Amino acid sequence: MEIFLDTGNIEEIQKAAEIGILDGVTTNPTLVAKEGISFEALIKKIARIVTKHNPRAIVNAEVISTDAKGMLKEASKLSKLHKNVVIKIPLIPEGIKAVAHLSKRKIRTNVTLCFSANQALLAAKAGATYISPFVGRLDDVGSRGLELVEEIRAIYDNYNYKTKLLVASIRSPDHVLKSALIGADVCTMPYKIFEKMFNHPLTDKGLEKFLDDWKAYQKKKR
Repeated sequence: MEIFLDTGNIEEIQKAAEIGILDGVTTNPTLVAKEGISFEALIKKIARIVTKHNPRAIVNAEVISTDAKGMLKEASKLSKLHKNVVIKIPLIPEGIKAVAHLSKRKIRTNVTLCFSANQALLAAKAGATYISPFVGRLDDVGSRGLELVEEIRAIYDNYNYKTKLLVASIRSPDHVLKSALIGADVCTMPYKIFEKMFNHPLTDKGLEKFLDDWKAYQKKKR
């Protein structure tokens, strides 16, 4: 399973990329607005950082237009910022229309704001590169977000769709674990969740014990 970071924060992206296992970054207008620099400059900067450590790492850049014509115009511009840019498109009729056109032009897309398996089916039929179900937001309204991931996985496997299942709106390491068990292709997460994936009290305890034993051993050698 690929791991993406869901952020526009350069410091977070730099720290994650340096570890050497980051496969990409997802951004959206809300995340970009927090950073205080131009959208295009930010996307270019992110692309330079992640591809330095992983030449295949992708950067998702989202369109603002809500009509297909406007989306296609934005997509053409954004796709020229870096060869690894993927265009995020909202899951609305005009968005699916734009995705179908972009697919024919070999421009990669990530269809976002997916909240049903029917929506995911439409995106796959349009040739989307990625589909992004928002599990956390579904959990917030009393639905089971991971149930949607299971449904999409089953449908895509039934018909051999090539669209990658990218689980978004991750709220905990358990969301990542369950998504991996279901067979998601990608999980995108905030940096704090990425950090928590490393943590386990027994790891900390074990390391502390190893270091204490080594110090005791070094003293005996003197």
